[in-house]
Amino acid sequence: MPFITTRDGTDIFYKDWGPKDAQPIVFHHGWPLSADDWDAQLMFFLGEGFRVIAHDRRGHGRSTQTDTGNEMDTYAEDVKELARALDLQNAVHIGHSTGGGEVAHYVARAEPGRVSRAVLIGAVPPIMLKTDANPGGLPIEVFDQFRTGTAQNRAQFYLDIASGPFYGFNRTGVPPIQGVVDNWWRQGMMGGIKAHYDCIKAFSETDFTEDLKTIDVPVLLLHGDDDQVVPIADSALIGIKLLKHGRLKVYPGYPHGMATTHADEINKDLLAFIKGEPVGQPADEAPALVAEPLSA
Repeated sequence: MPFITTRDGTDIFYKDWGPKDAQPIVFHHGWPLSADDWDAQLMFFLGEGFRVIAHDRRGHGRSTQTDTGNEMDTYAEDVKELARALDLQNAVHIGHSTGGGEVAHYVARAEPGRVSRAVLIGAVPPIMLKTDANPGGLPIEVFDQFRTGTAQNRAQFYLDIASGPFYGFNRTGVPPIQGVVDNWWRQGMMGGIKAHYDCIKAFSETDFTEDLKTIDVPVLLLHGDDDQVVPIADSALIGIKLLKHGRLKVYPGYPHGMATTHADEINKDLLAFIKGEPVGQPADEAPALVAEPLSA
């Protein structure tokens, strides 16, 4: 299996498929998953002639189960090292959830010429945690529950997430897809518990506001308005106002894991954006932010 070894000795697993002279698309997975979460996108864009790359974040999937560096600065540095090792130029970076935070943090720091566009799907920026500056965020108790569930019995906790809010299978009239649930659980249990535990702080407390303001390439935000994991009111509806060249598309009723449950539509919109076609709305036409803060 292909790996790069970072400067601190961490082995990062990656997939690199397709023509090496084609435009690269780099996929960044969410917590606590792996590159396998992008199967539907990897196969679709491979069929469209792109070079597709997806890596397992440190501590996740097949990468080293390190007990250090499980925070956004190091995640972004790992992506920098991957981009150098594979000599990625003019790449499109697509991130889901925590991976969207990783994309924002990396793209804001990327070497010239490495990045052409970025997409954040159900992503955590600007910041999930409720603070004085972010009164609509989720209270720390929500993330403490994530820590407790991960530390005490993550096998059951991961099953509960996948069979419930992640894909909206807890909604009336939404039948669970057992294979999707099982695959989420499989990916989660491949990674290291220490890295997963630390990553909760990384995805919930990192403030990506300045990253979003700094990014100077086109960015597409895709978000379901029934996202129960990363509520849209405190993420995409704020993030679109911070981007220089941002567009937002909201999917009515779609869940957090919509890139899996609604892959056909998401892939179509991703392809259109990569080709330079207009997708979604610019900031001045984006939906208004709800006035009331989110509850737990």
